[in-house]
Amino acid sequence: MSAATTLTAIELLDKTRSRALSAGEVVEQVAARMEATKQLNAFISADKALSLSRAQSLDAQLSETGGALPLHGMPVVVKDNMDVKGYATTGGTPALLDNKPQTNAGVVEKLVKAGAVVVGKTNLHELAYGITNNNAHFGPARNPYDPALIPGGSSGGSAVAVAARVSPVGLGTDTGGSARIPAALCGICGFRPTTGRYPGGGVINISHTRDTAGVFARSVADIQLIDAALTRVNGPDAAALEQLRIGVPADPFYLGLEDSVQEVIQAALARLEDNKATLAREDLKGLLELNEKVGFPIVLHETIPGLRNYLVARGLPLDVETLVENIASPDVKGIIEPLLGAGAVPEAAYQEAKNTHRPKLRQLYRDYFAKHKLDAMVYPTTPLTARPIGQDMVELGGRETPTFLAYIRNSDPSANAAIPSLSIPAGLTANGLPVGISIDGTEGADRKVLAIGAAFQAVLPPIVAPPV
Repeated sequence: MSAATTLTAIELLDKTRSRALSAGEVVEQVAARMEATKQLNAFISADKALSLSRAQSLDAQLSETGGALPLHGMPVVVKDNMDVKGYATTGGTPALLDNKPQTNAGVVEKLVKAGAVVVGKTNLHELAYGITNNNAHFGPARNPYDPALIPGGSSGGSAVAVAARVSPVGLGTDTGGSARIPAALCGICGFRPTTGRYPGGGVINISHTRDTAGVFARSVADIQLIDAALTRVNGPDAAALEQLRIGVPADPFYLGLEDSVQEVIQAALARLEDNKATLAREDLKGLLELNEKVGFPIVLHETIPGLRNYLVARGLPLDVETLVENIASPDVKGIIEPLLGAGAVPEAAYQEAKNTHRPKLRQLYRDYFAKHKLDAMVYPTTPLTARPIGQDMVELGGRETPTFLAYIRNSDPSANAAIPSLSIPAGLTANGLPVGISIDGTEGADRKVLAIGAAFQAVLPPIVAPPV
């Protein structure tokens, strides 16, 4: 494995900014690692020449001025539903293969201006509408801990690339868990910020209410670095665990867990207690029932307008009906196609979900944090470890459940509540599969959540790198 790609983002930045390693050398090593892990199918497109040109211009600028940009030479992979100049934005769907934007998505532009180098566009569940990343057109992205298993989705390609040491940092999007689920299943960190914290333009959205960009890295410190570059907001590096009161809502988040997940999570919670954090074992009953009234009515109503708006904004000679007609993945087409006709969510149902039930859900979280005087809450990111690619039903709590519903059960409510949520690796099961644990905070408390995550990650045993 090449030396640069084994480094964290902060370690790599120290080398590029000090000129111990040039940005051009980093791109060369990333390209080699990308080739070595190509069987994981993490990428839809990559252009070494374009990345190298960008890196060499940064190196020349550093030589001329002596001043390095904040992210000088930092390689970043970008989910292929986010615009990157010089690349097609396919959304993982056939109708957009020739969609070549002339500008960067807002979140990408921020990182590029800070000195980052985009090294490739990553695989995703088609149109970001699923959690397995089993894409019928581009093929499935594969879990680096076991390529027969799903990596999670919809931002699976970015998670795979970061976990497989192709790049220290990745961008994804998160509607109901699409950044945190693949982070959990691939053994890395995934962050969904407070909705609206990051720029949102230049992205193929499926829900303007729920969607946000998210960040992948192998350490929370690296996510803090990228968050600061995106927001120009800094905060404490790590919290003092002994000063924290953390909620542990067994109902609903710990119900029906796979035995191996339960074992890893309980060991992680014991680490928190060993380090003097106070665990408040308080339930959040009724959360899932309220969440059901919010999530699907909103996203299903906003999907068609969101796709149409993207096509119009890009001036593409393509209507949304043709885009939907050409969807390759049967699961995605089966959900989206009815939305063009009789399956559309009525306006009244949408307004009730958005303006009545969603405010109640957000208030439920506020009341939970306030009543129990909590700094954060923790729970398993997913109730299950990764399952085989193509398995559409799984057992959850003794019941056969659609794979999609099983994996979003724990991550979806915080997305609908618009609060920050961070998944970090809790450990590996006895058979070597990653388990993630999520840390949620109150709306706007992003840097606090990251500081708590950094402190928690510091006391957890590091997990071994994937065998790939």
